[in-house]
Amino acid sequence: MGAELVIDTPSALAQGFAARFVALAREAIAARGQFSCALPGGSVAETFFPVLAGASLAWDKVEFFWGDERAVGPNDPDSNYGLAKRLLLDPVQADPRRVHRIAGERGDLEGAARAYEREMARVLGEPPRLDLVVLGTGPDGHVCSLFPGHPLLRERRRHVAAITDSPKPPPQRITLTLLPLHLAGTVCVAGFGDSKAAAFRAALEDSDSQIPVALAIRGAQRALVLVDAPAASLLRKA
Repeated sequence: MGAELVIDTPSALAQGFAARFVALAREAIAARGQFSCALPGGSVAETFFPVLAGASLAWDKVEFFWGDERAVGPNDPDSNYGLAKRLLLDPVQADPRRVHRIAGERGDLEGAARAYEREMARVLGEPPRLDLVVLGTGPDGHVCSLFPGHPLLRERRRHVAAITDSPKPPPQRITLTLLPLHLAGTVCVAGFGDSKAAAFRAALEDSDSQIPVALAIRGAQRALVLVDAPAASLLRKA
């Protein structure tokens, strides 16, 4: 199934994302009593979360996970959790019992990755299936902390893994692998700016591309791609 592509301004994409998030959440809550999502950091979080925080939703039934985290504490400026707490979790008064932070600051990254995989299985079952994974992407086409050419792209057993050689600082991180991305009900990939244009062209128009964003989209059960005009500028089909 091909990806659904939406091209608009970042502010309009944020509004559309919030509407889609709410629709998916209400459907899941009606069916199973909960909705699970994995959140991103970066510019996608900064653009989408303030709008999403204003949405009307049974937030106490949303299970929050993360796609990746740096090996920093929750109050560090580089923390993806810290960004989400400020822009989304605190404003919607998220239930702390349903906020599943990656604890990557304790030194034992492998142990933290295993603990997070166990937490996902405890909440979501085995194998853990997220309802929605939200991904930003870098100019190189990385998603989460999965980078082009990295051995973790071939991981088919672990759902969560440590990475100590990230080409983007800081080098030590914990990340979801492609496995939970491909199991998720919906994968939403977003990006803004012309620096992302080549990555989105490869992801959407090169069926042989091996960059992480392409692998995430191609393997998704349902893929939604939200980009602004500069990020879509190299797409032939746009």
